[in-house]
Amino acid sequence: MAVTAEFGSTISIDGARKARGTLTQARIRWMIFALLLGFGLVGGRLVQLGLVESDQTIEGQTRDAITATRPPILDRNGLEMAVDIRVPSLFAEPRRIIDVEEAVRKLRTVLPDLDPDWLRRRLTGDKGFVWVQRELTPAIQEEVMRLGIPGIDFITESKRFYPGHTEASHILGSTNVDNQGISGIEKHMDDENVALLQELGLARGNALAPVQLSVDMRVQHIMHEQLTDAMTRYQAAAAAGVMMDVHTGEIVAMASLPDFDPNQPATALVKDTFNRITAGIFEPGSTFKTVTIAGALDSGMVKISDQFDARFGIRFGRFTIDDFHGKHRILSLPEVYKYSSNIGTIRIMQAMGKDAFRAFLSTLGFDQRVPFELPEMRLPVVPKELSEVGAATASFGHGLSISPLHLVTAYASFVNGGNYVPPTLYQRDVEEAQQFYRRVLKPETSAEIRYLMRLNALEGSGSQMNKAAQGYRVGGKTGTAEKVIDGRYSSNVVTNFFASAFPLDNPRYAMVIMVDEPKRENPQSGTTAGWNAGQVTGRIVQRIAPMLGIAPDFSEVTDLNLVPPALR
Repeated sequence: MAVTAEFGSTISIDGARKARGTLTQARIRWMIFALLLGFGLVGGRLVQLGLVESDQTIEGQTRDAITATRPPILDRNGLEMAVDIRVPSLFAEPRRIIDVEEAVRKLRTVLPDLDPDWLRRRLTGDKGFVWVQRELTPAIQEEVMRLGIPGIDFITESKRFYPGHTEASHILGSTNVDNQGISGIEKHMDDENVALLQELGLARGNALAPVQLSVDMRVQHIMHEQLTDAMTRYQAAAAAGVMMDVHTGEIVAMASLPDFDPNQPATALVKDTFNRITAGIFEPGSTFKTVTIAGALDSGMVKISDQFDARFGIRFGRFTIDDFHGKHRILSLPEVYKYSSNIGTIRIMQAMGKDAFRAFLSTLGFDQRVPFELPEMRLPVVPKELSEVGAATASFGHGLSISPLHLVTAYASFVNGGNYVPPTLYQRDVEEAQQFYRRVLKPETSAEIRYLMRLNALEGSGSQMNKAAQGYRVGGKTGTAEKVIDGRYSSNVVTNFFASAFPLDNPRYAMVIMVDEPKRENPQSGTTAGWNAGQVTGRIVQRIAPMLGIAPDFSEVTDLNLVPPALR
């Protein structure tokens, strides 16, 4: 009996062990299956999430575009004209906002100018990212971060900064809040250089090489300063100026007042802040007599030693064109220029022929846009065909409208030996510029025009200018254009120009200065161009010539050498 009981007990123990082992193995298998199923589900979800493109844009803009930088802009001497600075901008993730009302209340403790209703709408919903306020200071960023609001964060983006503020505003233009160029050379860089950047494999976010302009900020500062002074001194409505290297076409300085601060782009929307050098067109007045005489001399139909009958006004129907301060005698060609005779200029144009005169205007590009980088340009207004009276008035700068940029480019070709060279805001040496040269005058005609311009400074309407710029051999022509008021020309409201070049014994620069609606500086002065635009020109040259390496020369021999052989 004992043996049987022991045997039965042994069988019972072995069976229990086997049952427990089987149960353990089953549990292990189920555990492994559960683990595999869990890992499978997690893996599948990861694959699913990997295939879904999450929206990483902020109101349609990628973060790369937001954080992108623009290349710095430098003047010809390496001085910074425009640079990027890094600023924090506040954004929200509405779907992560826990308590909208609390978020609105807290944010307005730091940013009280935010409209609560607007902010509430921005923070409500399931959008990924929305802007709250851009271009804040680091101090404000720190205050907001201390609030500890879930779903509120900052991204660092680029903001354009212009150290010179208003001084070169019409050259540089400005950028919008997304750091994209909206005017000036900033817009040109974006419009024209995208293909080049792509070709080079560069993105806006990369560190781009600086863009170096032809502008000399030393000259720019002086021009801007003198135009500002002219606005006050002559109580003018506007003033503008442009200076160009006659051999390379480089624009060394360009300013137009009233202007704006590109650091505050909205100031560009104020009335009358447009760029008068490129986007303004005006009747050029007597500065155009240089054009007429240059064309006539180059045609061979007129010689510098010729004389013209200016004793009586020229009648067209019921109208008679006379001189402002007429000599009413026979005038030599240099006297026609020196005394700014309308009658003599008409006679010169008629000797050339009105059709040849009109063709010469096309040769100088007066009937088309100047090839130039700035997008702010206006087309000139020049009749396709000129009647007898139309040609007569056009010969002394009335009945057509061109920009000061047209005028300075023409004057550059008149003194550089007769080659038209398109202007540019980028650096260009003489060898590069020569590829764009287009001959518009014979070299001997250019020499004769230089003599006439210098003569006018010594003995004509440019004498006020010459006193201010004594020694720097400047020459040029005044232009006083009456403005149209209520459909009629007004002798009391004028736009004045002085077109010049220096030094005329070895020309390097051409310049046009404009003063709009000037008043008398004092009872002894006048309102014609010699008293304002001419004097501004002289003061600018007197200050910039030394820094441009032009030494004064008071020798009379220098001026005598400009006299053409036919007049010696």
